[in-house]
Amino acid sequence: MPVLVTGGAGYIGSHFVLALLDRGEEAIVLDDLSAGSAALVPETARLVVGDVGDEALLADLFRRHRIDAVAHFAARIAPSESVRRPLFYYRENTAKSLALIEAASAAGIGHFLFSSTAAVYGEPERIPIAEEAPKQPVSPYGASKLMVERLLADASTAHGLRFAALRYFNVAGADPALRSGEASNHAGHLIKLAAEAALGKRPELTVHGTDYATPDGSCLRDYVHVSDVASAHIAALDHLRGGGASTALNIGYGHGSSVLEVIAAVKEISGRDFPVRIGPRRPGDPARLVAAAARIRETLGWQPRHDDLLAIVGHALAWEQRLDTA
Repeated sequence: MPVLVTGGAGYIGSHFVLALLDRGEEAIVLDDLSAGSAALVPETARLVVGDVGDEALLADLFRRHRIDAVAHFAARIAPSESVRRPLFYYRENTAKSLALIEAASAAGIGHFLFSSTAAVYGEPERIPIAEEAPKQPVSPYGASKLMVERLLADASTAHGLRFAALRYFNVAGADPALRSGEASNHAGHLIKLAAEAALGKRPELTVHGTDYATPDGSCLRDYVHVSDVASAHIAALDHLRGGGASTALNIGYGHGSSVLEVIAAVKEISGRDFPVRIGPRRPGDPARLVAAAARIRETLGWQPRHDDLLAIVGHALAWEQRLDTA
């Protein structure tokens, strides 16, 4: 039976689709292509172009296909933008997720994977951040995702919809075989932006603040390879299919790299220097986000394969170079 993957034409969703197909599963991708690309959807997956909040479309998909599970990646993801456009984020991320959860519950879907975020924690009191840490998001983006986690918890209690909410830290890199990667021209992820600067696609790179309470003053993040994120979703799907309880888990490696360290890694791997400008802080950016990473290993048996910043950067650079020839 197929898995419905919302946002499956996007960066992370497309890698999960590849992981599904690699092990012989079927995937139906639902994506409005506002941020994703049809080129990232393999020919062996079915692409449905549409809005994840379209109730009629969802009802039709669930009626016509024997869908086994939902993997929900479709979302708006920029914390700083969410500060400027909070109502837009609550509509896109929370209200449309509610429509999807309602449709899945009505169709009797038993398994639901949710693409959540470390932004639900806000400015953490302790590092590394454990799953039970206080949830105090500092941006509407984080708040919109936390609301969906609550919706899923209530739907699980009332309707038996078992779920896994997977809280990403900073996803980066590209499929090692270069079948997918970050393709958006509007991506705001540091490693992609630095790769673009190294390849001359942008004149400079801006560091948003070097006055944080971190060793070098720049923000510290737990960078996780996108293929490891995809494999974590596969492990979560197996957990739910095997009768596992609903859960919320961090996806991270348990250690962080600073913005300035990432820039140095990109310069090292690319062999190219590029201008770096120091700018002001962005609203909604916590100083440090590093996962407590033991629980996902214990619960799902997940074993990451790409826990190496230089490897992550290398795959990102190779993908960025491939985009020039595609």
